[in-house]
Amino acid sequence: MIKNITKNIKISAITAAVPSDFKYTDDYISELGDETILKFKKMTGINGRRTAKFEQTASDLCFAAAKEIIYKKNIRIDDIGALIFVTQTPDYNVPATSCVLHYRLGLPKDCIAFDVNLGCSGYVNGINILSSIMSCSNIKYALLLAGDTQAKEKSREIKLNVDNSFKLLFGDAGTATLLECFDGAAPIYAAMRTDGSGFKNIIRPYNQWRNPDMPEKKIMDDIAVFNFTIAEVPKILKEFMAELGTAPNDYDDLVLHQANFYILKQIAKRTGFPIEKMPISLDLYGNTSSASIPLTLVKKYGEINDGRMIQPLMCGFGVGLSWGVVSAEVNVDDILPVIHSDEFFDDGFGVQE
Repeated sequence: MIKNITKNIKISAITAAVPSDFKYTDDYISELGDETILKFKKMTGINGRRTAKFEQTASDLCFAAAKEIIYKKNIRIDDIGALIFVTQTPDYNVPATSCVLHYRLGLPKDCIAFDVNLGCSGYVNGINILSSIMSCSNIKYALLLAGDTQAKEKSREIKLNVDNSFKLLFGDAGTATLLECFDGAAPIYAAMRTDGSGFKNIIRPYNQWRNPDMPEKKIMDDIAVFNFTIAEVPKILKEFMAELGTAPNDYDDLVLHQANFYILKQIAKRTGFPIEKMPISLDLYGNTSSASIPLTLVKKYGEINDGRMIQPLMCGFGVGLSWGVVSAEVNVDDILPVIHSDEFFDDGFGVQE
């Protein structure tokens, strides 16, 4: 196992922003039928999800979350030396949306900013990337912004061709995580893996540079993705704990990417974690892709202020195929409540009515 260890870097804040528009899964009964909805809810555990306004993007939600952290933690903008935006739903092909967020947040020129095109494993990869950059630089603070808007319609003219499960599965959210250089901070441990041979298992193959003249479509091989998840995710978690000499009792939570409830239960069972240590956010937010791990922490701890230090074991897995795990200490007081935002950025390029 290739393991990364970064010292004197800590997670100083986590928050999440979601749209105000909430729709219950049962609201689709008239369209899809009782039997379909009942089966979907039993398998996934999703009772509802939030959907962004048409004009709102993942970067808007991440911007709202980042502003909340900067304000609540009283961070000097000039002390932020890195920003990573993890998403599969960027504002543009060019430039990187991170550059726009850099501008909107008023960050200094001495601040690196770039996008990471990863989905469900994006948050743990982002933690690993940023903590590694910070460990070999003089950066004091860094922002990891992770979010996706896969529930909203991308175009008023062209509807995304998906099956019924996709209509109900994904929710929209944006998150912000502040990393800080801090002497004496407990180490952050991480391990990442990739299997590019499974790139076709979750893919949007059309309407980009490889196949530009085809309609938008998302393809997912449910059986292949399920088999990959059940085989590889428990394996990396068990190997990671064996490498560190830890066990489920050493962690407060197993925070998994919120794929669906059946898969999460299988992972917990195969790694020896009790269900009580596996917090859930998909019940009210759906599968929020790169935002799901921090959103799950926010849902559980965002309203608690008891100064307790927790040790979550975080694991993301999905498109790529890619997967990874991170262990890091977090103070419960640094996990801020979820915020609701429908604000969006007017870049001046929108269609004029």
